[in-house]
Amino acid sequence: MSFKNIFKCFLIIILAFFISLGILVYEQVLEKEISFIFSGIEFPEMEFPEQDDSIFLELFEDIGEEFVSNKTDFLKVNLAEMKIALYKEGFLIKEAYILTKGNSDNWGGSAAGLYRILSGNKASFSIGSGVYMPYALHYYGKYYIHGIPYYPGGVKFDSLFSGGCLRLSDKDAEAIYELSDLNMPVLIIDKERDNYEHSRKEITEFPELSAKSYLIADLDSGYVFAEKNSLQPLPIASLTKLMTAVVVAENVNLKKSILIKEKMLEAYGSTEGLELGKRFRVVELFYPLLIESSNDVAEALSYFLGREKTIKLMNEKAKFILMKQTEFTDPSGFDPGNVSTARDLFYLARYIFNNRPPILEITKGNKVRSFGDISFDIDKLWNKNVFITDPTFVGGKTGFIKESKYTAVFIFRLLDKDGIEHNIAIILLAAQSNKIDTQKAYMWLLDNYFVL
Repeated sequence: MSFKNIFKCFLIIILAFFISLGILVYEQVLEKEISFIFSGIEFPEMEFPEQDDSIFLELFEDIGEEFVSNKTDFLKVNLAEMKIALYKEGFLIKEAYILTKGNSDNWGGSAAGLYRILSGNKASFSIGSGVYMPYALHYYGKYYIHGIPYYPGGVKFDSLFSGGCLRLSDKDAEAIYELSDLNMPVLIIDKERDNYEHSRKEITEFPELSAKSYLIADLDSGYVFAEKNSLQPLPIASLTKLMTAVVVAENVNLKKSILIKEKMLEAYGSTEGLELGKRFRVVELFYPLLIESSNDVAEALSYFLGREKTIKLMNEKAKFILMKQTEFTDPSGFDPGNVSTARDLFYLARYIFNNRPPILEITKGNKVRSFGDISFDIDKLWNKNVFITDPTFVGGKTGFIKESKYTAVFIFRLLDKDGIEHNIAIILLAAQSNKIDTQKAYMWLLDNYFVL
C-alpha cells in the first residue's frame, strides 16, 4: 500500500473517531436534557449552616440563595412578602407584587416548594372557576401564576383569596410570562426562617430514648435541639397518611363524593360507617383517616385519583418539599416499603403547618370546614394521636406496624423565657413507646429552653 493510501486511511480513521465522539457527546447532552425534563428540578447540594455547635436545617430560602450563587435562572415567590422575583444568571431581572394567593386556613393555600414551569399559555381556562387566566404559567397540579382572571364575556373576576394560584396584575403577569422559560425552577417560600437563636448555655444531657431515630427541631427556624440517626431511612407506617391527605387536598375537589367500592374495603382493618355503596365527600374521609388512622379510608381516597397516580403524586410531592430520602408504596403506610427519615418528616410537618393547617386541626379531633355535615361521629372515633388533651399540642400523627415499631410526628407550641412562641416538632421512628419518648423529650425542652 502506498504512503498516499495509508495517509487516506489514517484520515478516515481520525474522522470516524471524531464523528463517533460527537455522537456520544450529543447523546450524553440529550440524555441529560431528557432526564431534567422528566425528573423535575435537581436540588442543589446544600451544607447545613452551623453557628457554634448549633445546627440549622436547610429551608426553602437557602435553595434560593444557592440558585443565585450558581447563577441559575429561576422564579422566586415569597408568600409572606407577597412578592415574585425573576432571576437570570444570578441577577434580579423583574420583581412584582402578588395581588392574591390562596387561603391556607381554609384548605385553599398556595403550594410552597421547589417546582418548575410545566407550560405557559397566554390564556388558560379554569374549568373549576369558569374563568380565563391570562399569561398563565403552570407549575404544579392545579396551581398557576397568572394575571387577573376574567369571565368569557370579558368581566374581570375579583376575590379576596384565590383557589391557590398566584394572581398578579396583567402587566406584571405578562412581563413574567415573557421572561420565563419552560422547565425554569419555581421556588415558592411559604415562611422564611426566623432568626431566633436558642441559647445552648448550661444545657443538660438529652435523655435516652427508645427510638432508633429521632429529631427535635424548631419549625420556625430549622434549629435542631437534638437528633439521632435523623438521615437514616426507616419504615414510617401510618405517618404516610399525612402525605396522602396533602396530595388529595391539593389535587381533588374536596366537595366531590366518593362511592365506596368493594376493592377499597380490602385493606387491613375496618372503619365503622364506611360501607359498600355509600357515598362520602372527600373531606369527610379525612376525619377517620387522620384521627383513627383508617387504612380502608386511605384506599378509598386514593381510588378517586387512581391508586397508582396517588402514590406517584405522593412521591413527587415529597421531592418538591425537600423530602429527598422518602419513598411511598401505598397510601396507608401498611406496607413497610413506605420509608422516610426523621429529617424528611420535619419538612412534611413544616409544610403542613404552614400550608395545610386544617390537617393538623383534624388530627386533634377538631372540626374544620367540611362543606356540609360529617357522616362520621368524630367524638366516637378513637384518636390515636396521644396528646390531644395537651393545650400545647398543635397536631400530629402516630403509626405502627411490626416492621416500623412506633412512629410519630408531633408538633407542640411552647413559650420561651421571653414569652415568645415557638413551634417544635418531635419526630420519632422505630420507638418502643411514642408516648414515653415524647414525654422525655418534652420535659427536657422545658428544663432547658421553654416554660409552661
